[in-house]
Formats: sequence, structure tokens, C-alpha cells
Amino acid sequence: MEWNSRERLVATAEGRHVDRPPCICPGGMMNMIFEEVMESSGCYWPEAHCSSEQMTKLAMELRKRGGFENYGVPFCMTVEAEALGADVEMGDRFTEPHVTAPVFKSVKEFEKFAAYDFSKGRIKVVLDTIAAIKEKDSECPVIGNLTGPFSLAGSLIEMSEVLKSLRRDPQSVHDMMTRLSDLQAEFGRKMVEAGADFICISEPSGTGEIMGKKRFSEFSVKYINRVLDGICEAKKIVHICGDLSNVYDVLGDLHCHVFSFDAVVPVKEIKKYLNRKAVMGNVSTFAIVSGEEDTIYKLATKAMKHGADVLAPACGLSTQTSMNNVHAMIDAAVDFKPEA
Repeated sequence: MEWNSRERLVATAEGRHVDRPPCICPGGMMNMIFEEVMESSGCYWPEAHCSSEQMTKLAMELRKRGGFENYGVPFCMTVEAEALGADVEMGDRFTEPHVTAPVFKSVKEFEKFAAYDFSKGRIKVVLDTIAAIKEKDSECPVIGNLTGPFSLAGSLIEMSEVLKSLRRDPQSVHDMMTRLSDLQAEFGRKMVEAGADFICISEPSGTGEIMGKKRFSEFSVKYINRVLDGICEAKKIVHICGDLSNVYDVLGDLHCHVFSFDAVVPVKEIKKYLNRKAVMGNVSTFAIVSGEEDTIYKLATKAMKHGADVLAPACGLSTQTSMNNVHAMIDAAVDFKPEA
């Protein structure tokens, strides 16, 4: 059969045989918008973070130029924090938005977290963008991105305070995480209603490397799963940063279809722990930004030979990335022939 990019990614997530691995970059924390794409589209950061028209045009320009085989929005991890009251510096053409200061002093203040208002602000921009992209192109998968609940907590409260509370007041952390997870699940459902085919949750802070195995399972995996279980009618991707070697045997508990991870984690080593989830990754972002095309092609081919079912960067990419280097990844995926 002739596969379009949506069919290929969905089939891969479901564990079905495909003609070759998809090559994607989800968006959100895993940014894939480059300066040359901004220039060719005429849409630039930071304005494109706040305009559905510009966000749509920018996301679609990347695909138009032979980029990754998906659309992914938003282009940062601050949308939810801003909706919950955080002050956000919107950055510039080269830097992503970031939260400038904590909103709350303690995890006990979780009851002050307001419900999301999906009728205004950047949350509405993201939902309108998903709907607009889906209307224009139904054959390429749309990925809606959510911030992992533990990382979101660290955007609202000083992360050092959150980590201290894991020991001093774990019940309040559980209460806070329940609230944040339910908010994220609702946002995810709205993304799916708007047309998202996949939801990707990225957790740069709720990692085994930072939390240790026990707390990772209790406070990260549990609440990522609460978000995932609250979202139906979509395939799910989870990306967790850092060295995962101390939590390999916990990762199979995640309720996702696809698991993504950093370049520091060997594909061949982690694959056997993932309970037949599709393995996504994990080409070095440093190489993609600064390496030669033939090097990137070789790294991408190596990742697939070692078991990557979905080819992708290991994390977000610099806006200085060359489209030629992205094309090298795409070429590697197109040329690769998986075993039957």
C-alpha cells in the first residue's frame, strides 16, 4: 500500500508493520522551528506564539519545505503555566518563551490553580491552530503538546520547594499533582476535539535522574498516566529527559503508545523494557544542529538499526538548525528498510 505520513505514524504506534520508520519532531519542548523557516514563511517568533494564523503558517511551512513528517504545536512549554497565572517572557526570534518567576510559594496553594479558559489566550491560539492545520491537511499527523505535570508544577512553584515537599509533605504534592493532571487531561481532550491525532507529553523535570526511582514512579509515572488515561481517541507519546538507566524497569508502566528519550540513552538497551511500545528517537540534537549531513544520515540509520521505530531528534532543536540537516534525517528514514 501507499502510506501517507499520518497512516504510517498511527500504524507504527499501534505496532503494525510499515514500509519504513516515520521521521518526526513533536513540537512543544521538542521544538522544530528554524530561522530559515520563519524567513520563508514570513512568520516570526515571538509573534507566532500568540497568533493562530502565524502559528499555522509557520508549522505548515516546515512540512512544505520537506521537513519532519508531522505538524506539532505549540512551539514552547509555557502555554499552560501562563494560563495558570505565570508571567512569561516571550523571547525573540532565537529563544523560546520562558517563565520569569514562580507564581505560588508552596504546593499547598494548589487550590488556587484556576481552571483553564479555552476561549482566550494562547490556549485558544493552540486549539485554533490545530483545527486550522487539520482542515488544510488531513494526511499528515497533527501532534498536540502538553507539559508533563511535574514540570508544570516546577513552572508554577520554585522547583526546589517542590522537591523538598516530596519529603516533607507528600500528600500535598499528590493533591497538587492530581489537580494539574486533570487540567492537562482536559487540555489534551480539547486538542483531540480540535483535530490532534497524537498527544505528546514532555517531562524534563519529572525524571528518574532527578527524583530517584521510587519518587519517579510515585509522582511522575502515576500522574503522566492520569493525564494519558483522561485523553481518549488519540495516540500518545511520552518524552522523558536525562539518563533513565535507574528507572528502565518502570518505563513499561507508562500508558503511552510511543516512548521518546535523550541521546544519552542507548536505543538497543532501553527497547527491551518498553513492553512493546514504539521506540522513538534519538538522534543527537547537537549533531543535527552542528554536524555534517552525512554524519546525521549515519546517526539516523544507526538509531533505526538499533531499534528506533520512529526516527526523531533526541530533544528540541535550535532555531539555527539547517533544513539540509533535517533532510538528511528524512532521507535516512526513506532509505531504511525494516525487517519484515
